Amino acid sequence: MSPQWIVVIGLIAIVYFFFIKKRPTVQNSNKKNDNSTPKDEVQSNDMVECSTCGVYCEVSDAILSNNKYYCSNECLEKE
Repeated sequence: MSPQWIVVIGLIAIVYFFFIKKRPTVQNSNKKNDNSTPKDEVQSNDMVECSTCGVYCEVSDAILSNNKYYCSNECLEKE
């Protein structure tokens, strides 16, 4: 094998190990787990069902009244 090929392979290996290969992340034991959010807690992009008509809409668009979600004022007034 000629010295030029050894240099090229060496450069490719250096680029791979320093720039492409992902290093494992070290997790600090003091940090909370990623899934520490309770399942009962509602996220802003979650979908909820209207108590009157059954249509699903985002929590940010829904109307909350008496611990029930409604898709519109019309459904709220029907209940």
